[in-house]
Amino acid sequence: MEAKRITNQKVHTEEKPFQCAECGKAFKQKSILIRHNKVHTGEKPYQCSECDKAFKQKSVLIGHKKVHTGEKPYQCSECDKAFKTKSHLLRHKMIHRGERPYQCSECDKAFRNNGELIMHLRVHTGEKPYQCSECDKAFAWKDNLYVHKRIHTGEKPYKCSECDKAFTVIGELSRHKMIHSGDKPYQCSECDKAFAVKRGLIRHQRIHIEEKPYPCSECDKGFTQKAHLIRHQHFHTGERPYQCSECDKAFTRREFLIIHERIHTGEKAYQCSECGKTFAHRENLNRHRKIHTGEKPYQCSECNKAFTVKAELNMHQVIHTGEKPYRCSECDKAFARKEYLSIHKRIHTGEKAYQCPECGRMFAHKESLIPHQRIHTGEKPYPCSECEKAFKTKSCLIIHQRIHNREKPHHCSECDKTFTQKVHLIRHTLTHTGEKPYQCPECDKGYTVKAGLIKHQRIHKLQLQKGNSGRRGKVKGVTAKPQ
Repeated sequence: MEAKRITNQKVHTEEKPFQCAECGKAFKQKSILIRHNKVHTGEKPYQCSECDKAFKQKSVLIGHKKVHTGEKPYQCSECDKAFKTKSHLLRHKMIHRGERPYQCSECDKAFRNNGELIMHLRVHTGEKPYQCSECDKAFAWKDNLYVHKRIHTGEKPYKCSECDKAFTVIGELSRHKMIHSGDKPYQCSECDKAFAVKRGLIRHQRIHIEEKPYPCSECDKGFTQKAHLIRHQHFHTGERPYQCSECDKAFTRREFLIIHERIHTGEKAYQCSECGKTFAHRENLNRHRKIHTGEKPYQCSECNKAFTVKAELNMHQVIHTGEKPYRCSECDKAFARKEYLSIHKRIHTGEKAYQCPECGRMFAHKESLIPHQRIHTGEKPYPCSECEKAFKTKSCLIIHQRIHNREKPHHCSECDKTFTQKVHLIRHTLTHTGEKPYQCPECDKGYTVKAGLIKHQRIHKLQLQKGNSGRRGKVKGVTAKPQ
């Protein structure tokens, strides 16, 4: 009882008689000093029997074991949430009370506990005390260092119960689970958009208020998110910090690397619930779903055309502006988009990187390989809504639909004729110019269309066959002549 009374007195007098010999920190109780000394020695005597983790304190081990058992004995009386430790419950209760007693002296932010305030202050000081032993990266918070270390170890302790995916942090798993549940609890009050996480809603709302709190120091661009600013700055520096381990490609963003790596692994984690089709990227699945719903939310302000994705609208709008900022250094051709220029350059280099696994045919573009493979599979994913016909490519479906709606968008500038396809217009204009680009190598004849040349060449082939059979007949006659 006497010892307890003395300890209580130290609390009131703020006396700290137990000093650390390593760093000079002082403590009210000897037991706290003993616990603190383990920081310097690195001693972790409390080992978890379920995994290889070890801890400095027994209480921390007890709390950790609940990760394996799933036990959450501390229930909130206000809501259904439960917690592994009492301290987590007390911290959570402040959400209901709206209590934030710890105010930042640098800005208006306030926090529920002193630990959160200390971590926040590092935003202002720039302090990053937690250094990675594998690389040069440093972190403001210990938790971020633990998560970062998993990049080096490859550890992904949070596994999805619905599929085989695993994640380095529990937050990523929680976000991923919403793919399976389709749950989007955060609704925008300005428009119909909903989000799986609150952070997504906060970012989105900046679109409506036109807030861009992150300006670029190199140019006059501003951004709604800090991550977007950092990403943008790579354009100025030319930095591509995310390198593929399979090939020599490098990327400005980690998510681009993750998406790219699926080319090597062949992973397609996103499945359409309507038709069973799988996709490597969530964006492709969302875009594909609009085929089933018929949704086209992106309308062109110049004409009545609507599109399923914003990128298609942006591409379309170039038709109206006529802008072509991407010029080929080999020839005079210019393009509306950078990727069109990259594709065009393969004509000069002769590069054909995409091979058909069925017949070995090579293609310069992936877009050409995909419809080609449908020749082997017989797949026709684009059905006509007016008749029973289906097509291998979307462009073929669009051309076909013009039969039903009698649309002929390609006009001849010389006469009143109109055509459903551009290729038909090009062929027709040759009748006005008199140009015959398809020349016969055997004679002087020329044709406006390739089909005409092929038909004509059969005449030469037949003449050759007749000549050969005539010569064979003469030889036969000579040998058969009586002596």
